[in-house]
Amino acid sequence: MKPLEDYLIIDFSQFLSGPSASLRLADLGARVIKIEKPETGDICRTLYTSDLIMNGESSVFHTINRNKESFAIDFKQPEELQKLKKILAKADVVMHNFRPGVMERIGLSYEEVKNINPNVIYGSISGFGEHPDLKDLPGQDLLLQSLTALTWLSGNQEDGPVPMGLSIVDMLAGAHLAQGILAALYRKATHNMGAQVQVSMLESAFDFQFETITTFFNDGGELPVRTKINNAHAYLGAPYGIYKTKNGYLALAMGSIPILASLLKCDALLAFPENKFTLRDEIKNILADHLQTQETQFWLDILEPADIWCAGVLNYQQLFAEDGFKVLNFTQQVEMLDGYTYETTRCPIKIDGEYLTSGKGSPKLGQDNEKIIKEFIDC
Repeated sequence: MKPLEDYLIIDFSQFLSGPSASLRLADLGARVIKIEKPETGDICRTLYTSDLIMNGESSVFHTINRNKESFAIDFKQPEELQKLKKILAKADVVMHNFRPGVMERIGLSYEEVKNINPNVIYGSISGFGEHPDLKDLPGQDLLLQSLTALTWLSGNQEDGPVPMGLSIVDMLAGAHLAQGILAALYRKATHNMGAQVQVSMLESAFDFQFETITTFFNDGGELPVRTKINNAHAYLGAPYGIYKTKNGYLALAMGSIPILASLLKCDALLAFPENKFTLRDEIKNILADHLQTQETQFWLDILEPADIWCAGVLNYQQLFAEDGFKVLNFTQQVEMLDGYTYETTRCPIKIDGEYLTSGKGSPKLGQDNEKIIKEFIDC
């Protein structure tokens, strides 16, 4: 039995942040009914990456909405809204990621839903929370990375702002909402109390930087400075970074420079008996030149037995060919109602020695309408 079996979640969210939260709850066993607009549905159905179309819709939608049901309804129509409220009255969790004020205008604010379901857990993700100047702006990942200084931590010193190559703020906000909902479900089970759980992408992006922000506040307010080459962390000294080798790349984490000098037989490093932060560019330049003289595996064979924190740098093709990845069984085959199958990732959580997997693919728009109407509305 999965931990959240018998819990019902009604999910109004779309794009990435909210659906990533409900996906995790679905993996944990909850029944997730995705509320969508008739005809168009979640905008993410047509948010294509690399122009990849899978069974008529985007790979992003299939990835993040597997293991859910779809109920298409125009809840802006008064009679349809009343039908929807019958479903909400039975929900354990109601969640959305609309801009502030949208659910209030529809008539589905926390207080209004609470009136029909007193112990409901009502979760929401907004872009900017109650920030007075930003709250009405679109909560889009790149914009949030840019407005929260996150883009000044990646890349090298002369690169200008560099965004991360993933929708990281969306995923963080989704994880935070799932955490808040899980905590509220525990309190509901132990004290029979509902809750309002609110997350903003803005605050999730700030929280993600807790280490660097704390350093900034307590280090004289000096801006983080990335190294000129091989930067991987603006506040860590050499050798921390990724270095080109004769045939690939090598990642080096924290380590003693004198020990590295001895192991790598790099005499130029002997001039640095102390790993001073202010000398990191000089040290990295020497390492960068020296490591290009041999292949990656040559260096790994020296460094790994000496317990130096290092790794080869893999791309997707190399990663998925690794025996270590295959042993994890981290992908799963899922099937849609029409028989279309696709490969995707599974939930990373293991409970009682078992991974949380499900062969249920993403829903076609409105595919569960008939079943849900019979169960909740016509009963």
